[in-house]
Formats: sequence, C-alpha cells, structure tokens
Amino acid sequence: MDLEKQPQQPVAPAGPAPAGIRASDADRDRIADILREAMAEGRLTAEEHAERVDLVYRAKTVGELEPLVRDLPAQSGTSRLDTSPYGYGPEAAAGAAENLVAVFSSSTRRGRWRVGGRTNAFSLFGSVEIDLTEALFGQRLTVINATSIFGSVEIKVPENISLRGSGTGVFGSFEVDTLESADPEAPVVVVNGYSVFGSVEAKPKRGKLITNLQRQLRKHLGH
Repeated sequence: MDLEKQPQQPVAPAGPAPAGIRASDADRDRIADILREAMAEGRLTAEEHAERVDLVYRAKTVGELEPLVRDLPAQSGTSRLDTSPYGYGPEAAAGAAENLVAVFSSSTRRGRWRVGGRTNAFSLFGSVEIDLTEALFGQRLTVINATSIFGSVEIKVPENISLRGSGTGVFGSFEVDTLESADPEAPVVVVNGYSVFGSVEAKPKRGKLITNLQRQLRKHLGH
C-alpha cells in the first residue's frame, strides 16, 4: 500500500469546549471555584455569589456556565490560592464537595478535621450538625450549601472568622449570625441555601477562637 497517496485526515485544533456541549461536574466545579474566589476578593457580594452558584448547578451546557464568570478575571480561581494560602494546617487538596445527608436520621461533623472548599448539607426529617470550631481550614473561603426540609441544619464557627450567608425560609427559618473578622487573612465561611418547614442556623460559638487552635496544633506537633 502506498502510504503517500493516502489522504491525510485534518486534525482539529484544541480549544474550549463548544457552548452547546453538556457541562460536566468538573466544568461546574471550575466555575464555582472562580465565583468563590471572586467573592473572597470583594468582586461579588454574598447575594450575587449565591445567585450565580445556584445557576452553576442548574446549568446543562458549557454555554450556560461561561456568562456567569464573563465579568470576572480569567485567573481569579487560582491566583490567590497559588500565592497566599490561608490554611491553619496542611493545604487541602482540590476535590469534590463533602456531602452530609440526614434522612429520618442525624449526621454530624465535628472535632479536628480538614475543611474543604465546599460542603453540601441536606436534611429531610432529620438533623445535620457541622461544627467548625476545631476544624483546620486549608483555604480561605469555605461554602456550605444547606437544605432543610422538615429538619434542621446547625452550623457552628469560631468567633474570630468571617461568617456570611444568603438563604430563604419557607414556613421555616434561615438564620445566619453574620460576622466580619478584624483579620483580613481570616477564613470566610459562607452559608447558602433554604429551609422548608425546617431550620438552617449558623452562628459563632462563644469562646472558640481559631488562633488558639493554631497554637494548640503547633504544640501537638512539637513546634
């Protein structure tokens, strides 16, 4: 066979995924990371962030995702994490969201654990408790998406971090005791979501300070 006479197949250049292609979980997570960083930098308010994140996880195609970050810096999702980590422990690896689910049951996360960038909490006739007062933050911004239907989601944070939130209660309550830390490097926890005939509550726990936890960790490691 004369290979030189065989027609050469054109090679399509690599580039962004077409707008009409179905969005993958990785596509949605990439856009959500950019939005989280934009809020930490003050480019988006908590309300704007919550609205766009909701649209991110409703999006079906790549074309629906890109407009959500069109007015934000292209490198916003990585620049701060690469140059100025905010961790009070080893830097957390990027990964999928942690899911806490309670259906006619209870789910609890407390003690010394490493907080990821995103946590989803869902309660249906049950209760979810998330206690961050002894947690290690591997990044500055942590987003908790909380949904409670005939149940409860309770979130506790140290007194000296920033706590923000945006949500709705339908025949129920959604309460976030907003808090702004005096330290610009302190972690930021944002609670978004809604409750239906249930409750979502986030508040600081009296006497718990993240700086104290950092000293305890150094002592435990012998530094």
